[in-house]
Amino acid sequence: MAFGIKREELQAWKAAVKNEEIAFLTHYWLDDRFPGCNTVTKVGCANLTKLMEWGKKYDLKPEWIDQRGNYPHFDLFGIHQERILKNEGLGEQLLKFKKWEGS
Repeated sequence: MAFGIKREELQAWKAAVKNEEIAFLTHYWLDDRFPGCNTVTKVGCANLTKLMEWGKKYDLKPEWIDQRGNYPHFDLFGIHQERILKNEGLGEQLLKFKKWEGS
């Protein structure tokens, strides 16, 4: 279940994905399969080759790409989510959810 994002944020992410940009969207998310994780970051791009190449930088496997629907994406959780967002200069996405205090 996703919550904590505005319709405009979701629409902007979808547009960027369709435009073959590497797009990030972080939101609250609860799933019993991932205890202790209350946010997820979706990193999407309609160009699968570009998305796979981006994922290689972070040792993300192509088979981890969620290809259901029109918005292929990686789902980032926990420590990987924090590390990748910080490295991409997008720490504010987690600060918004008070996930991590820091630099």
